[in-house]
Amino acid sequence: MLDRLFVYGTLMRGYDHPMARQLSDNADYLGAATMPGRLYQVRHYPGLIEATAASDRVFGDLFRLHRPADLLAVLDDYEGCGEGCEQPAPYRREIARVTLAEGGEVEAFVYIYNFDVAKLRHIPSGRFADVVASSD
Repeated sequence: MLDRLFVYGTLMRGYDHPMARQLSDNADYLGAATMPGRLYQVRHYPGLIEATAASDRVFGDLFRLHRPADLLAVLDDYEGCGEGCEQPAPYRREIARVTLAEGGEVEAFVYIYNFDVAKLRHIPSGRFADVVASSD
């Protein structure tokens, strides 16, 4: 099973969130990374959708999960796409190509936002921290 996860919102390092701490405690941080996509502010958290232009990039963190099946089941429930969650789910877990800041590409799981973004605020920088900083 694939053991890497790309996160781009409240699960990133530096966020004081219970699920971010659980991820940090059960995974190794591999570094900053990016992937093609467009970032939107859903509420106090972001949603990533597929890129619509070559310049669309989302910035985040890459982790290697210690026990992927166990942790992904917990994260799937948190993201609303686990077994038994109401459908359609707000997110879906997919495999994407992720580029490490130091170079090189790897495949990693990522949670893709599954609902319409027409009324959501686009985050042009692709960095969720930019929204958090502007709301302080």
